Amino acid sequence: MTIGDEPRNADKVQQLQAALHAKAKESPAFRFYALYDKVYRWDVLRAAYRQCRRNDGAPGVDQQTFAEIEEYGVERWLGELAEELGTKTYRPQAVRRVYIPKPDGKQRPLGIPTIRDRVVQTALMLILEPIFEADLQPEQYAYRADRSALDAVSAVHRWVCYGHTQVVDADLSGYFDTIPHAELMQSLARRISDKAVLHLVKMWLEAPVEETDERGHVQRTTRNKDTRRGTPQGSPISPLLANLYMRRFILGWKTLGHEHALRAKIVNYADDFVILCRGTADEAMPVMRSMMDRLKLTVNEQKTRLCRLPNETFDFLGYTIGPFWSRNKRRMVLGTRPSRKSVAKVKAKISELTGRHQVLLDEAEVVKRINTVLQGWGNYFSRGPVSSAYRDIDLHTRQLFRKWLVNKHQKAGRGISRYPDSYLFDELGLIRLTNLRTSYLRGRTA
Repeated sequence: MTIGDEPRNADKVQQLQAALHAKAKESPAFRFYALYDKVYRWDVLRAAYRQCRRNDGAPGVDQQTFAEIEEYGVERWLGELAEELGTKTYRPQAVRRVYIPKPDGKQRPLGIPTIRDRVVQTALMLILEPIFEADLQPEQYAYRADRSALDAVSAVHRWVCYGHTQVVDADLSGYFDTIPHAELMQSLARRISDKAVLHLVKMWLEAPVEETDERGHVQRTTRNKDTRRGTPQGSPISPLLANLYMRRFILGWKTLGHEHALRAKIVNYADDFVILCRGTADEAMPVMRSMMDRLKLTVNEQKTRLCRLPNETFDFLGYTIGPFWSRNKRRMVLGTRPSRKSVAKVKAKISELTGRHQVLLDEAEVVKRINTVLQGWGNYFSRGPVSSAYRDIDLHTRQLFRKWLVNKHQKAGRGISRYPDSYLFDELGLIRLTNLRTSYLRGRTA
């Protein structure tokens, strides 16, 4: 296949996805029985490889990189993978375990499959996603096209303004690590009767995990297989599986009549969800606990709480939702603003980028890295009264960047006169969040 074939093959994959979605939408009870051969179709495998290549990522336990695959020959590599899938000799390798720091100082485990396994998972995702997209509930906002975390925040704000001011602010303990395999496979089998496809998913769920300890010793565990719980966090298939199992809770909440009887709406993003009630949160809380128990999920009692607006606030997806003073309306209103944790997190990132260990970099590279962080943060935290948070972060950034410049050039003092704002912003190109906000508001009124 040549480069010129790429658009034509992409169109074929899109046509396949559209047909699968249309069938799933048209026939809610239909079970798809002939999908496995589509996983190793050349156009599907090629699209999966390209998607994994765009996402890049570290190598898995085999240490194979994209550069090595491209040196070997992508078509040759994909052909061999297609042969394994076609003859059903494909077996996933172990998942490499790494840990990433969390804001609370703890570490979150993350699994890195090999590129080979990521490509196969992505290929299956291209097939399964349009089918299950037809079934996911409107309350679910994560990992879906044309939906985002900001949409989820907006939905919560909307329900609060409609009078759903008693909120069950829920938290699950290790959601991804505790999803029960048997029940999850039932959720898949409700739509998929192709045993080869189900076997693929089960192999990924039970894949061993390999990690290297502080002494450099490699350890391999089979916790997921032994406990029959947990999805492969960090794997391409994990978001769909997480959404699929959370659908059970949301659909059950509605079909059992709790949404109507308790006047309680759910907004969900991945493993985060809130239940917004009209005066019934005391009743909704135990119902939610009971349902989670039946789903074999654990409610984190330390982080789950009942919030009553407007006397209290709660945080959701980085935003604090609650009362604030509106200058325009000259009264208290219910709204959204960046949470203190979100502000502290971005300030910590700026501190990291301007630390002493970064003095060997040149100004342009440091400014580029800072601007990338500020731009991304500002794009997401653009709802509600953000000016105070923007000013705080801008001040923090100026102070630390000046300190970085002083250390780099071995100068004395704080650098205020040597490196004035005009130098930072006009000559070096450092961005201001407050300017981003002004541009955003101008765009909305244009």
